[in-house]
Amino acid sequence: MNTITPHLICAGAAEAIEFYKKAFNATELGRLAGPDGKLMHGAVRIGDSVVMLMDEFPQCGAMSPRTLKGTPVSVHLYVDNADTSFERAVAAGAKVIMPLADMFWGDRYGVIEDPFGHHWSIATHIRDLSHEEIQTAAQQACAQGADALNNAK
Repeated sequence: MNTITPHLICAGAAEAIEFYKKAFNATELGRLAGPDGKLMHGAVRIGDSVVMLMDEFPQCGAMSPRTLKGTPVSVHLYVDNADTSFERAVAAGAKVIMPLADMFWGDRYGVIEDPFGHHWSIATHIRDLSHEEIQTAAQQACAQGADALNNAK
């Protein structure tokens, strides 16, 4: 286990395990089902990290992004080839939130939403930049974004 480990609440944790196997080449580490068959705990390994997951238990305050109507959290996944990983996740049923693109900070980066409402950002580092280069590029990207908004009005 690493110092920080995501623990995802899913409406359908068993199905989420199967999705993560297809989408992210996850390896299932185990499941613990309650008497009603809902998963009290499950775990998969994606790359060098463990992701824990469980079914919703609203009576205990454990609710999924679907029940909450969204999520403010994105699980960030660094991979050797963002294009391949992104395409595999979409083919497995993920929805594209932000298409892959070469980003000003030096990563190829995009965001998907899994069928359970969790957001995953997928990235591959493609070039090294100094802090100053990133800062300048960020300012340019923000200015371009503002220009695009103004032109759309």
